[in-house]
Amino acid sequence: MIGGGLAIVGAGSWGTALAIVLAPRFPRISLWVYEKDLAERMRAARVNDLYLPGCCLPANVRVETEFAPALEGAATVLSVMPSHLVRAIYGQMLPWIDPSMVFVSATKGLENGTLLRASEVIFECVSARFEPRVAVVSGPTFAREVARADPTALVVASTDPSLAASVQASFSGPTFRLYTSPDPAGVEIGGAVKNVVAIGAGVCHGLGLGSNTQAALITRGLAEMTRLAMALGGRPQTLAGLAGLGDLVLTCTGELSRNRTVGLELARGRKLEEIVTSMKMVAEGIKTTKATVDLAARHAVEMPIATQMFEMLNFGLPPREVVRRLMDRTLKGE
Repeated sequence: MIGGGLAIVGAGSWGTALAIVLAPRFPRISLWVYEKDLAERMRAARVNDLYLPGCCLPANVRVETEFAPALEGAATVLSVMPSHLVRAIYGQMLPWIDPSMVFVSATKGLENGTLLRASEVIFECVSARFEPRVAVVSGPTFAREVARADPTALVVASTDPSLAASVQASFSGPTFRLYTSPDPAGVEIGGAVKNVVAIGAGVCHGLGLGSNTQAALITRGLAEMTRLAMALGGRPQTLAGLAGLGDLVLTCTGELSRNRTVGLELARGRKLEEIVTSMKMVAEGIKTTKATVDLAARHAVEMPIATQMFEMLNFGLPPREVVRRLMDRTLKGE
C-alpha cells in the first residue's frame, strides 16, 4: 500500500467522484480545480455544482487551484484531466513533482498527433526530470454511481506488478474494487476506443434501431478494440475484461454516457457543434475518433466502425449512411 497523501489533478465529474470514494483511504486528498470560481464555490458549499451536483466532498478533501499546494506532500498523483490536456498540465506540474511520487492515470483517450496513450504522454513529460512510475486505472465507471457508493469494479494496470498491487491496495474499499493487470496498453486502448464505439451505439438508438443492432455493434466494436490493442502489444484477455467489454457495454447502453449522447443527438438531426456547446463535460470519443483511425492506419488494423464514426464526425456523413455502409461491406468470416 502507498502511504502519504493523494493529489487528484482534474475536478470534472470523474475526478470529483474519485475524491469522494477514495477519501476514506487517504489521510488527506488535494483536488486541483482549473476553474477558480468553481473552486471557491466548492470550498464554501463542499459540492461540485458544475460537474457533480448533489455529491458532498468529505472533510479531508482540500480544494486547490495552484499546483504547489495541490502536490505538496502527495505520494500519489492521480490525473483525471481530458486527454488533450495531459501534456500541457504535466508540463506545468513539473517543478513540483519528485521521484518519490507514483503517477496514476485515469484519463480515457489518445493524444491526437502523437497518437500516444495518456500514460505514455505522462512518462514522456516527466522523463524530462526523472523516470516516473506510472499506472493506469480504467473500467466501467459512471462518476455519479461511484460517488453514491454503488459497488464498482475496475482495473489498475502497470508493467511493474508491485506498483499495480500497491495502487490496488491503496484504492480498494468497500464499494470500489480494483483488479491488477500487467497490460496498460490493452487497458488504455479499451478505455479510449470504447468511447468511439459508444457514439455509434447512440446513433443506433437515435435512429430507432433495436437490440439486434446494438448487440452487433457492441460485439464488432469489441473486435476492433481487440485488434488495435493486440497490434500495440496488448493482450486479448484484457479486452474481454472490465477495461474492455465491461466498459464498452456500460458506455454503449448507459443513459449517463456522454459519448452515446453525442451519437443519439446526431441521429436526431442536431449539429455536432451545437451538441458539444451544450455539454458541460468533455465527450472524449469526439477527439479520440481521429486518433483511433490514425493509429489503426499506422498499424494496418481494420476498424470499420471507427472509420465510419470519423467520417460522420468530421465530414458530416449522415447517420443512416453510416449504418448502410457498415452493412454493405464485403462479406467475410467472423
